[in-house]
Amino acid sequence: MSEKRVPGEERTPQNTEARNPKARGLETFTTRRILELMNDEDATVPAAVRAALPAIEKAVEAIVAAIAKGGHVIYVGAGTSGRLGVLDASEAPPTFGVEPDMFHGIIAGGDTALRSSIEGAEDDASAGRRDVAAVVRKNDVIVGISASGRAPYVLGGLEAGKNVASATVGITCNAGSQLAQAADIPIVVDVGPEVLAGSSRLKAGTATKLVLNMLSTAAMIRSGRTRGDLMIDVRPTNAKLRERAVRMVRDETGLSEGDARARLEAAGWSVRKALDS
Repeated sequence: MSEKRVPGEERTPQNTEARNPKARGLETFTTRRILELMNDEDATVPAAVRAALPAIEKAVEAIVAAIAKGGHVIYVGAGTSGRLGVLDASEAPPTFGVEPDMFHGIIAGGDTALRSSIEGAEDDASAGRRDVAAVVRKNDVIVGISASGRAPYVLGGLEAGKNVASATVGITCNAGSQLAQAADIPIVVDVGPEVLAGSSRLKAGTATKLVLNMLSTAAMIRSGRTRGDLMIDVRPTNAKLRERAVRMVRDETGLSEGDARARLEAAGWSVRKALDS
Protein backbone atom coordinates (compact mmCIF):
# COMPACT_ATOMS: atom_id res chain seq x y z
CA MET A 1 0.00 0.00 0.00
CA SER A 2 1.07 3.62 -0.41
CA GLU A 3 2.92 5.38 2.38
CA LYS A 4 1.42 8.46 4.02
CA ARG A 5 3.17 11.76 3.49
CA VAL A 6 2.76 15.41 4.22
CA PRO A 7 1.17 17.36 1.33
CA GLY A 8 3.89 18.80 -0.88
CA GLU A 9 6.55 16.51 0.56
CA GLU A 10 8.89 14.97 -2.04
CA ARG A 11 8.69 11.22 -2.47
CA THR A 12 11.98 9.38 -2.65
CA PRO A 13 12.42 8.25 -6.28
CA GLN A 14 13.27 4.73 -5.15
CA ASN A 15 9.88 4.23 -3.57
CA THR A 16 8.20 1.39 -5.44
CA GLU A 17 4.82 2.52 -4.11
CA ALA A 18 5.13 6.08 -5.40
CA ARG A 19 2.79 7.42 -8.09
CA ASN A 20 4.15 8.38 -11.48
CA PRO A 21 3.00 11.92 -12.39
CA LYS A 22 3.20 11.01 -16.08
CA ALA A 23 0.42 8.47 -15.53
CA ARG A 24 -2.15 10.83 -14.07
CA GLY A 25 -5.44 10.34 -15.88
CA LEU A 26 -4.16 7.02 -17.24
CA GLU A 27 -7.68 5.65 -17.70
CA THR A 28 -8.39 8.41 -20.24
CA PHE A 29 -5.35 7.63 -22.42
CA THR A 30 -5.69 6.08 -25.86
CA THR A 31 -4.13 2.67 -26.37
CA ARG A 32 -1.24 4.21 -28.30
CA ARG A 33 -0.57 6.75 -25.57
CA ILE A 34 -0.54 4.01 -22.90
CA LEU A 35 1.91 1.98 -24.95
CA GLU A 36 4.15 4.98 -25.61
CA LEU A 37 4.24 5.84 -21.91
CA MET A 38 5.09 2.27 -20.95
CA ASN A 39 7.77 2.13 -23.63
CA ASP A 40 9.24 5.46 -22.52
CA GLU A 41 9.36 4.28 -18.91
CA ASP A 42 10.89 0.93 -19.87
CA ALA A 43 13.60 2.78 -21.79
CA THR A 44 14.89 4.24 -18.50
CA VAL A 45 15.61 0.83 -16.96
CA PRO A 46 18.98 0.06 -18.64
CA ALA A 47 20.44 3.32 -17.33
CA ALA A 48 19.28 2.45 -13.82
CA VAL A 49 20.95 -0.95 -14.11
CA ARG A 50 24.12 0.70 -15.45
CA ALA A 51 24.29 2.84 -12.32
CA ALA A 52 24.21 -0.34 -10.22
CA LEU A 53 27.07 -2.05 -12.11
CA PRO A 54 29.67 -1.59 -9.33
CA ALA A 55 27.48 -3.55 -6.92
CA ILE A 56 26.58 -6.12 -9.58
CA GLU A 57 30.30 -6.59 -10.24
CA LYS A 58 30.93 -7.31 -6.55
CA ALA A 59 28.12 -9.83 -6.54
CA VAL A 60 29.46 -11.61 -9.64
CA GLU A 61 32.93 -11.83 -8.12
CA ALA A 62 31.45 -13.24 -4.90
CA ILE A 63 29.55 -15.87 -6.90
CA VAL A 64 32.65 -16.82 -8.93
CA ALA A 65 34.67 -17.22 -5.73
CA ALA A 66 31.91 -19.30 -4.14
CA ILE A 67 31.59 -21.61 -7.16
CA ALA A 68 35.36 -22.13 -7.20
CA LYS A 69 35.06 -23.46 -3.64
CA GLY A 70 32.17 -25.75 -4.47
CA GLY A 71 29.45 -23.31 -3.47
CA HIS A 72 26.08 -22.66 -5.06
CA VAL A 73 23.76 -19.71 -5.70
CA ILE A 74 20.41 -19.58 -3.94
CA TYR A 75 17.82 -17.12 -5.25
CA VAL A 76 15.03 -16.36 -2.78
CA GLY A 77 12.05 -14.17 -3.60
CA ALA A 78 8.28 -13.78 -3.50
CA GLY A 79 5.76 -13.09 -6.26
CA THR A 80 7.29 -11.69 -9.44
CA SER A 81 10.74 -11.53 -7.83
CA GLY A 82 10.59 -15.17 -6.85
CA ARG A 83 9.39 -16.27 -10.28
CA LEU A 84 12.24 -14.43 -11.97
CA GLY A 85 14.74 -16.09 -9.64
CA VAL A 86 13.34 -19.55 -10.38
CA LEU A 87 13.39 -18.75 -14.11
CA ASP A 88 17.05 -17.76 -14.09
CA ALA A 89 18.03 -20.75 -11.97
CA SER A 90 16.15 -23.21 -14.18
CA GLU A 91 17.89 -22.00 -17.33
CA ALA A 92 21.44 -22.41 -16.00
CA PRO A 93 21.77 -26.21 -16.43
CA PRO A 94 20.79 -26.42 -20.12
CA THR A 95 22.71 -23.25 -20.99
CA PHE A 96 25.94 -23.89 -19.10
CA GLY A 97 25.88 -27.62 -18.42
CA VAL A 98 25.98 -27.16 -14.65
CA GLU A 99 24.31 -29.39 -12.08
CA PRO A 100 20.65 -28.58 -11.32
CA ASP A 101 21.49 -27.23 -7.86
CA MET A 102 24.28 -24.89 -8.97
CA PHE A 103 21.63 -22.16 -9.18
CA HIS A 104 18.68 -22.88 -6.91
CA GLY A 105 15.47 -20.83 -7.01
CA ILE A 106 13.22 -20.59 -3.95
CA ILE A 107 9.85 -18.83 -4.09
CA ALA A 108 7.49 -18.01 -1.25
CA GLY A 109 4.55 -20.39 -1.41
CA GLY A 110 6.51 -23.10 -3.22
CA ASP A 111 6.03 -24.32 -6.78
CA THR A 112 2.32 -23.53 -6.70
CA ALA A 113 3.26 -19.84 -6.54
CA LEU A 114 4.90 -20.11 -9.95
CA ARG A 115 1.48 -20.27 -11.60
CA SER A 116 -0.85 -18.87 -8.97
CA SER A 117 -0.64 -15.69 -6.93
CA ILE A 118 -0.04 -16.50 -3.27
CA GLU A 119 0.69 -12.95 -2.16
CA GLY A 120 0.34 -13.59 1.57
CA ALA A 121 3.25 -16.03 1.43
CA GLU A 122 5.73 -13.15 1.27
CA ASP A 123 4.77 -12.06 4.79
CA ASP A 124 6.03 -15.28 6.41
CA ALA A 125 9.60 -14.64 7.57
CA SER A 126 9.77 -17.99 9.37
CA ALA A 127 8.98 -19.81 6.11
CA GLY A 128 11.83 -17.96 4.42
CA ARG A 129 14.21 -18.98 7.18
CA ARG A 130 13.01 -22.58 6.99
CA ASP A 131 13.18 -22.87 3.19
CA VAL A 132 16.67 -21.40 2.92
CA ALA A 133 18.01 -23.28 5.94
CA ALA A 134 16.95 -26.53 4.27
CA VAL A 135 19.31 -26.02 1.31
CA VAL A 136 22.05 -23.53 2.23
CA ARG A 137 25.58 -24.84 2.64
CA LYS A 138 28.99 -23.42 3.36
CA ASN A 139 30.37 -21.29 0.51
CA ASP A 140 26.93 -20.66 -0.99
CA VAL A 141 25.78 -17.19 -2.03
CA ILE A 142 22.22 -16.21 -1.15
CA VAL A 143 20.58 -13.67 -3.46
CA GLY A 144 17.49 -12.09 -1.94
CA ILE A 145 15.16 -10.51 -4.50
CA SER A 146 12.52 -7.98 -3.47
CA ALA A 147 11.61 -4.86 -5.43
CA SER A 148 10.31 -3.15 -2.30
CA GLY A 149 13.14 -4.55 -0.21
CA ARG A 150 10.84 -5.36 2.66
CA ALA A 151 9.35 -8.80 1.93
CA PRO A 152 9.63 -10.69 5.27
CA TYR A 153 10.02 -14.03 3.47
CA VAL A 154 13.13 -12.76 1.66
CA LEU A 155 14.56 -11.11 4.75
CA GLY A 156 14.04 -14.34 6.69
CA GLY A 157 15.85 -16.25 3.96
CA LEU A 158 18.87 -13.96 4.16
CA GLU A 159 18.85 -14.25 7.93
CA ALA A 160 18.90 -18.07 7.73
CA GLY A 161 22.07 -18.06 5.67
CA LYS A 162 23.88 -15.17 7.33
CA ASN A 163 26.24 -17.35 9.35
CA VAL A 164 26.49 -20.12 6.77
CA ALA A 165 26.73 -18.60 3.30
CA SER A 166 29.91 -16.94 2.11
CA ALA A 167 27.96 -13.83 1.05
CA THR A 168 24.45 -12.43 0.82
CA VAL A 169 23.24 -10.26 -2.04
CA GLY A 170 20.09 -8.15 -2.14
CA ILE A 171 18.40 -7.02 -5.38
CA THR A 172 15.94 -4.21 -4.70
CA CYS A 173 14.63 -0.93 -6.08
CA ASN A 174 14.52 0.85 -2.71
CA ALA A 175 17.83 2.19 -1.44
CA GLY A 176 16.78 2.60 2.18
CA SER A 177 15.01 -0.74 2.42
CA GLN A 178 15.62 -3.48 4.95
CA LEU A 179 16.99 -5.75 2.24
CA ALA A 180 19.51 -3.15 1.11
CA GLN A 181 20.66 -2.81 4.70
CA ALA A 182 20.70 -6.53 5.49
CA ALA A 183 22.63 -7.81 2.46
CA ASP A 184 26.44 -7.92 2.34
CA ILE A 185 26.20 -6.68 -1.24
CA PRO A 186 23.10 -4.55 -1.90
CA ILE A 187 22.21 -4.07 -5.57
CA VAL A 188 19.86 -1.10 -5.73
CA VAL A 189 18.30 -0.34 -9.11
CA ASP A 190 16.44 2.97 -8.94
CA VAL A 191 13.76 2.60 -11.61
CA GLY A 192 11.44 5.20 -10.12
CA PRO A 193 7.65 4.87 -9.84
CA GLU A 194 5.72 2.51 -12.07
CA VAL A 195 3.07 3.43 -14.64
CA LEU A 196 0.66 1.54 -12.38
CA ALA A 197 1.55 2.62 -8.85
CA GLY A 198 3.07 -0.28 -6.93
CA SER A 199 2.99 -2.75 -9.84
CA SER A 200 6.59 -3.86 -9.53
CA ARG A 201 6.15 -6.55 -12.19
CA LEU A 202 6.75 -3.70 -14.66
CA LYS A 203 10.00 -1.68 -14.58
CA ALA A 204 11.20 -3.27 -11.36
CA GLY A 205 10.59 -6.72 -12.84
CA THR A 206 12.46 -5.80 -16.01
CA ALA A 207 15.37 -4.45 -13.99
CA THR A 208 15.46 -7.59 -11.85
CA LYS A 209 15.59 -9.80 -14.95
CA LEU A 210 18.47 -7.76 -16.38
CA VAL A 211 20.42 -8.03 -13.13
CA LEU A 212 19.84 -11.78 -12.85
CA ASN A 213 20.95 -12.19 -16.48
CA MET A 214 24.19 -10.46 -15.53
CA LEU A 215 24.81 -12.39 -12.33
CA SER A 216 24.43 -15.86 -13.81
CA THR A 217 25.89 -15.18 -17.26
CA ALA A 218 28.94 -13.22 -16.11
CA ALA A 219 29.62 -15.70 -13.30
CA MET A 220 29.50 -18.63 -15.70
CA ILE A 221 31.75 -16.88 -18.22
CA ARG A 222 34.26 -16.05 -15.48
CA SER A 223 34.06 -19.66 -14.27
CA GLY A 224 35.15 -21.01 -17.66
CA ARG A 225 31.75 -22.24 -18.82
CA THR A 226 32.06 -20.61 -22.27
CA ARG A 227 34.65 -20.28 -24.98
CA GLY A 228 34.58 -16.77 -26.31
CA ASP A 229 30.91 -16.07 -26.88
CA LEU A 230 30.03 -19.72 -27.39
CA MET A 231 28.01 -21.86 -24.97
CA ILE A 232 30.26 -24.89 -25.29
CA ASP A 233 28.64 -26.66 -22.33
CA VAL A 234 25.10 -26.30 -23.72
CA ARG A 235 23.08 -29.51 -23.53
CA PRO A 236 21.84 -30.29 -27.07
CA THR A 237 18.56 -31.83 -25.97
CA ASN A 238 16.51 -30.91 -29.05
CA ALA A 239 16.92 -30.43 -32.79
CA LYS A 240 17.53 -26.68 -32.55
CA LEU A 241 20.28 -27.09 -29.96
CA ARG A 242 21.92 -29.94 -31.89
CA GLU A 243 22.07 -27.71 -34.96
CA ARG A 244 23.60 -24.97 -32.82
CA ALA A 245 26.18 -27.45 -31.51
CA VAL A 246 27.07 -28.49 -35.06
CA ARG A 247 27.41 -24.85 -36.07
CA MET A 248 29.72 -24.09 -33.12
CA VAL A 249 32.02 -27.01 -33.91
CA ARG A 250 31.98 -26.20 -37.63
CA ASP A 251 32.76 -22.52 -37.08
CA GLU A 252 35.52 -23.14 -34.53
CA THR A 253 37.27 -25.98 -36.37
CA GLY A 254 36.59 -25.28 -40.03
CA LEU A 255 35.15 -28.79 -40.45
CA SER A 256 32.33 -29.51 -42.85
CA GLU A 257 28.86 -29.84 -41.38
CA GLY A 258 28.97 -33.61 -41.78
CA ASP A 259 32.36 -33.94 -40.11
CA ALA A 260 31.34 -31.58 -37.32
CA ARG A 261 28.25 -33.69 -36.66
CA ALA A 262 30.28 -36.88 -36.69
CA ARG A 263 32.74 -35.45 -34.19
CA LEU A 264 29.90 -34.38 -31.91
CA GLU A 265 28.30 -37.80 -32.09
CA ALA A 266 31.64 -39.40 -31.17
CA ALA A 267 31.90 -36.97 -28.24
CA GLY A 268 28.42 -37.77 -26.95
CA TRP A 269 27.19 -34.40 -28.25
CA SER A 270 29.52 -32.50 -25.92
CA VAL A 271 30.66 -29.38 -27.75
CA ARG A 272 33.54 -28.93 -25.32
CA LYS A 273 34.82 -32.47 -25.91
CA ALA A 274 34.31 -32.17 -29.65
CA LEU A 275 36.38 -28.98 -29.77
CA ASP A 276 39.15 -30.44 -27.61
CA SER A 277 39.38 -33.73 -29.50
